[in-house]
Amino acid sequence: MPSRSTAEAVRSRYVQGRLRVELGESMADASAIAFMPRADFGNYEIHAADAFEWLASRAPNSIHAIVTDPPYGLKEFSEVEKSKLRRGRGGVWRIPPSFDGCKRGPLPRFTVLDSADLAALRSFFSAFAHHAMRVLVPGGHVIMATNPLLSHVVYGSLIEAGFEKRGEIIRLVRTLRGGDRPKNAHDEFSDVTVMPRSGWEPWGLFRKPCEGRVQDNLRKWWTGGLRRVSDREPFVDVIRSAPTRSAERAIAPHPALKPQSFMRQVVRASLPLGIGIVLDPFMGAGSTIAAAASIDYASIGIEHDPIYFKVARRAIPILAGLASNAASSQLSSTGGNGGATKRPLPNSHSTGSRLRREASRRSRRTLL
Repeated sequence: MPSRSTAEAVRSRYVQGRLRVELGESMADASAIAFMPRADFGNYEIHAADAFEWLASRAPNSIHAIVTDPPYGLKEFSEVEKSKLRRGRGGVWRIPPSFDGCKRGPLPRFTVLDSADLAALRSFFSAFAHHAMRVLVPGGHVIMATNPLLSHVVYGSLIEAGFEKRGEIIRLVRTLRGGDRPKNAHDEFSDVTVMPRSGWEPWGLFRKPCEGRVQDNLRKWWTGGLRRVSDREPFVDVIRSAPTRSAERAIAPHPALKPQSFMRQVVRASLPLGIGIVLDPFMGAGSTIAAAASIDYASIGIEHDPIYFKVARRAIPILAGLASNAASSQLSSTGGNGGATKRPLPNSHSTGSRLRREASRRSRRTLL
């Protein structure tokens, strides 16, 4: 977040549905912030900053949901490993071969993490959890991508910080992770798979404890639950998803880019009344912020890497304007495809519609 003097130099107001940003003369760190117009998409701001430093400077109880895909191996996004990735030389990143004329994207190999790496992982997520607990309003959710090999380490840190575990969102997606025969002994053990081929990705679902009953928390803080898909269909915890489309990867080249068709469903669910601010403290190429913008949610993105920040700044409005991919859909509670992958109807939550009208001005003022 910008310093107090910088923040005071930024005076924002809405004019005919657009976010007008007026800058004062003193903007020493303005290059680290990108303010985006509302235009056809939800208002958002992105910061080139360290996530923990930004979180430490943020006011308590000022964020309504956190949706993020953090560097859950830490090592894979160190400067050394990012340099290897960009050179295509591997390191912790596994560069899969091409099959059937299709080139696969790189994947981090979390089996190479040693005890020191795991200790650093616990420390990292413990710090994140305590920051998140402070800035989230009561009842605010953390929805966080993780990995089946490391989720137990990550989840424990959030629970120890006081978050309630509310389950997991399962992204059903087939990747090239796992399924390999023993290294350098493929022929000798041709019937053996060292690890199962991955067909799912877990997203941890956590909630800061509510103040009193959920209904009271919703009235005061606009949080405490998840937004329904429609009046008849609740949000469910299993979502079919294709791998990220090549068109999206061309727009936002990042090894961990998630598809808009999936992200829009998760981000939409994170604000039960459709009002508030969604934060992604590990923004990467901006898929969370683009998803929020596409459904008219206010959002804030933080990215430390200057290259990925530049990618996100360019890619977010383009990703937000893409038509959603029908290959990703929720599995309804009745067994059908109940998820809406296009822009949701604005009145799908009747109570939310009423409160959204009442709180729209407050929500916009809160963003900055």
